[in-house]
Amino acid sequence: MRRVFIYDTTLRDGSQAEDISFSAEDKLRITEKLDELGVDYIEGGWPASNPRDSEYFQKVRRAALKKAKIVAFGSTRRPGHRAADDQNLRHLVASGAEAVTIFGKSWDFHVTEAFRVPLEENLDMIRDSVTFLKSHVQTVFFDAEHFFDGYKANPEYAIKCLQAAHEGGADCLVLCDTNGGTLPDALAQTIKEVKKRVRSPFGIHAHNDSECAVANSLIAVGLGAVQVHGTINGYGERCGNANLCSLIPDLKLKMGVECVTDEELGKLRGISRFVTELANMGHFRHQPFVGDSAFAHKAGVHVSAVMKHPGTYEHIGPELVGNRRRVLVSDLAGRSSILKKAREFNVEINERSPLLADIARDLKEMENQGYQFEAAEASFELLMKKALGLHRRFFDLVGFRVIIEKRSEGEVPINEATIMLRIGGNVEHTAATGDGPVNALDGALRKALEKFYPELKAVKLKDYKVRVLTAGKGTAANVRVLIESGDGREKWGTVGVSENIIEASYQALVDSIEYKLLKEER
Repeated sequence: MRRVFIYDTTLRDGSQAEDISFSAEDKLRITEKLDELGVDYIEGGWPASNPRDSEYFQKVRRAALKKAKIVAFGSTRRPGHRAADDQNLRHLVASGAEAVTIFGKSWDFHVTEAFRVPLEENLDMIRDSVTFLKSHVQTVFFDAEHFFDGYKANPEYAIKCLQAAHEGGADCLVLCDTNGGTLPDALAQTIKEVKKRVRSPFGIHAHNDSECAVANSLIAVGLGAVQVHGTINGYGERCGNANLCSLIPDLKLKMGVECVTDEELGKLRGISRFVTELANMGHFRHQPFVGDSAFAHKAGVHVSAVMKHPGTYEHIGPELVGNRRRVLVSDLAGRSSILKKAREFNVEINERSPLLADIARDLKEMENQGYQFEAAEASFELLMKKALGLHRRFFDLVGFRVIIEKRSEGEVPINEATIMLRIGGNVEHTAATGDGPVNALDGALRKALEKFYPELKAVKLKDYKVRVLTAGKGTAANVRVLIESGDGREKWGTVGVSENIIEASYQALVDSIEYKLLKEER
């Protein structure tokens, strides 16, 4: 079976999408998930371009990745400078990444109008930069930016750009449809002509401005590309990049190309939704392969046929990509997913247990309210344990109050939370201030609990996200709060939903604390 390498650029190209901003901690969590998916290369960002990427490259060195290699991204040297003296190239080497990708201009229009340098100087910049990097880093990839537009305008010069990178020692020449305007027939013809002139291994990096990124990538693989670039959910600048959530199953299941294992492919939907949650975006219900509606069937002829044989209206088995069949008039949907999760959490439950139906019902009701558990598995584990009688209460809320006081126009508001809890036979009444109302509530909650449960001192709130759920209701809308916590050994996500942001935050905070306490009892 032919092997193709998956190159993910969610953390770099994907983060350039409008409305998406990943923190360094987000990027580290996504890196771990991409490694679970079996991605070969993870482009982490541009070292030293901003504090967030600098922090990421420092911390990712300590990540225990099983398969993926971290890639640092940057550009060719500056005009008129030696590669060895170029700070951008030196930062790439210093990043500690196992591989480096640099982009260079391959469209003469960009060279003369954007760079404003002679065409020959651009070729030297490409060659010098790759040569310098190859002397310090084992693996170097060259992104030929705007290649297909460049080839259309000046084929001879575009080829010379590839040859310059090849002469410098690039391990793979990546043909980029940067503006995303190339149609499949034109892309195929260009690649065929390029292969006659350049013998180096080549890859494809397609943008989706003409809705052809996935199709163009598949065509490139069919013509011999050994490396495919894309992002989870197709996130990226303007209209996005080639969507790995479609590309990976198309390559493996449709084209018979080796890229990830069966087990890794089964994690695709979960990872798609995990990244969506951290991006604070809405899930695209109708997304192929991983969307909620990808294998959903309503009452009628379709349902009748699918119940007899799924192949009548499904092009693949949904479980292959971690999805599930949804018969919208049936109460059976969701049981297999719950059993699968129960096994992951080492929770014993018989597949014929009537409690499965109770959990499925509760789960559906909570999802209708706006709960999502893909990035809040700790909350989902608690939900299951409550239904199975495996959960115990560590404390009861008597009441809490949060006050925000602003005394003058130019003064920062004062945030104070007061909480009363019943812990066994004790009633604790405490207060705390914080940087915001949620921070104050978190402080008061911990202050009341830590003398009874000192293990909570190790728990740190690492990330906090809020998403408005009910569009059109303005300030009366439901919100979903997603919290990530950690204790230095493990990280976990919890979720809360309410019309009141403080109440939603409280739910997520309590789940985080209860998860930690239950974990300590195992």
